[in-house]
Amino acid sequence: MNDLALRLRELHGQPPLVLPNAWDAGSARAIEAAGATAIATTSTGVAWAFGVDDAGELTQSAALTMIRAVCAAVSVPVTVDIEAGYGDVAGTVAAVLQAGAVGINLEDSTERVLDEPEAHAARIKAARAVDAGLVINARTDTYLFGDRTGTIERAKLYADAGADVLFVPGVVDLPTIAGLVRDSPLPLNVMAGPGAPSVAELAEAGVARISVGPAITSAAYALATAAAKELLTSGTYGGMT
Repeated sequence: MNDLALRLRELHGQPPLVLPNAWDAGSARAIEAAGATAIATTSTGVAWAFGVDDAGELTQSAALTMIRAVCAAVSVPVTVDIEAGYGDVAGTVAAVLQAGAVGINLEDSTERVLDEPEAHAARIKAARAVDAGLVINARTDTYLFGDRTGTIERAKLYADAGADVLFVPGVVDLPTIAGLVRDSPLPLNVMAGPGAPSVAELAEAGVARISVGPAITSAAYALATAAAKELLTSGTYGGMT
């Protein structure tokens, strides 16, 4: 296990690990300069950077191109979103490690459809077989694309398969989060953003890892759109300040 992998594991042991998600090399450098101790990518943001939609349109090749650029741009540990593995979990993980990343986010849905838990457990096992030190953040989309049941049962299966962290996007109410922290066999990662509890509140509830998905990417593109519209209509520059 290399130094960056060890550092990422240490950061999970000193919660909360707060991850403002990057979508390209420039955003990764900006986030590192802001004080981030690790960088996480967002597959949605990466897809937007390539001009395509998330959930099936971002190719493995494009994703790996951006991962290589991000890893080359920063000095802190990098954990990357590889969706459901692009149909080749082992090959994708091997390429991710070669690029310099030391963690992955691996989700249990395909094109916004929740997969069977056994299928995802097999993906986790395939990823773990590639590298024992890889930090595997097992994402379950039971709150995004399912009926919100079976989360803990999936967590137990994913833990047995070799996952290190359970990621449950789509849940932001503190009582539910506290219940997941209590019942999950793995440390909990939640996706926060506008309207979610603060980092301090999530930490108090026991959350180990806090990420924001494409929220910062969305805000950056909204700013670019607004500034461009102002320039093209009124010819002023207020949105650029």
